Amino acid sequence: MSEQKQNRLNTFRAHRSEMNDKIMDLDHLGIKRFFNLDSNAYNDGVLPVQTKELLGLVASTVLRCNDCIDYHLEQCAKTGSSKEEIIDALNIALTVGGSIVIPHLRHAVETLELLENEGVLD
Repeated sequence: MSEQKQNRLNTFRAHRSEMNDKIMDLDHLGIKRFFNLDSNAYNDGVLPVQTKELLGLVASTVLRCNDCIDYHLEQCAKTGSSKEEIIDALNIALTVGGSIVIPHLRHAVETLELLENEGVLD
């Protein structure tokens, strides 16, 4: 895996963090409430957080949001999903989303490789 590709994920993380800080600095109540709702939706509930992150990955893939795919792949790995479980979830996304999802599936597979290289995913 090239260093440039590995840097893609690090660049994404840094940019996401920086921009989220800037968004919070806007100090808009509605925006803060939405971010809070989004964060709390992924807490353990009737469904465990691991399942919720896999669902987030499927939704993000079907909606074709590479930033969201990267985020949820990392969260899936952190919450204990195996590579096989993640790939099975991506299969659901492909089935639901159809062939237009394939470029985003490629992106997801590359990100999985990056996470494996970091030792975050086994």
